[in-house]
Amino acid sequence: MPDLATVHRDDVRWYSDSFERVVHNVESAVLGKSHVVRLALTCLVSGGHLLLEDLPGTGKTMLARALAKSLDCSFARIQFTPDLLPSDVTGVTVYDQAHGEFSFHAGPIFHSVVLADEINRASPKTQSALLEVMEEGHVTVDGQAHDVGRPFMVIATQNPIEQAGTYQLPEAQLDRFLMRTSVGHPDAGSTEALLAESRVRDRAAGLTPVIGAAEISQMSQLADMVHVDPAIIRYVRQLTEASRDVPDVRLGLSTRGALAWMRAAKAWALADGRGHVVPEDVAVLAQPVLGHRILLVPGAAFGEVTPEAVIHDLLAQVPVPRDRA
Repeated sequence: MPDLATVHRDDVRWYSDSFERVVHNVESAVLGKSHVVRLALTCLVSGGHLLLEDLPGTGKTMLARALAKSLDCSFARIQFTPDLLPSDVTGVTVYDQAHGEFSFHAGPIFHSVVLADEINRASPKTQSALLEVMEEGHVTVDGQAHDVGRPFMVIATQNPIEQAGTYQLPEAQLDRFLMRTSVGHPDAGSTEALLAESRVRDRAAGLTPVIGAAEISQMSQLADMVHVDPAIIRYVRQLTEASRDVPDVRLGLSTRGALAWMRAAKAWALADGRGHVVPEDVAVLAQPVLGHRILLVPGAAFGEVTPEAVIHDLLAQVPVPRDRA
């Protein structure tokens, strides 16, 4: 079949090379986690946000910091605690006595990459302060909208096993994360390499930027131009609708989630050196994009039904398009 991509071959090569440079740079701090790094960078290029859910000490914060250090962009870390207020995140309007006027003092959310560390420890009121900015890219304080700029990405972390003093993320908050994934423990070779260099306490500290904000914006624009065949669009639509018809599922994939899935597939395809999306791009992103959006009915766990199993069955049951028109 002829290549129907609207992205020039040279642009595809430049995108793929830039993507690989960032991945290689991050991997020098987070060893043996190429797939997770690729997911995180795909989130950034797609204009989405990432939820890292894993055990303590697996490198969630390190991954976020290493990605931020690899980009010539601003970075902020917000430690979410029960006493954190919404204004501590978004900012506040204060009265300037010297000038006799009110002025807005921006909060830490006004950075390109924001690490929301242990997001589920903050109250629902503070968590909701992220809803607007994660969806629309601005915050509204005292009736005034303030744009956070581009690129903008929230990387949130949470511990799935420690429930004391935490607040479960609501569906509306979860749906604003393009992907959810885990880092996991390193393999044997990576573990031995880390142990051999145990004197290095902060592996991300020595990283230098390899691309800047302008390059990220250009990569995002190129990803938007990636060709998606009508058969692939139909495939994603069928998967989306099928996720809502599973008996054990009370909430399937939203329209927001389907759109995010398509944008991520385009960015993933370019990173693989292609100007068009193939079914494998959709399938490889299914678990991180759908896993936190598939909510089961009460009691489904007793039947050993999990979101991962539901997604696996969906991919097996919905016919895969074989040819591109």
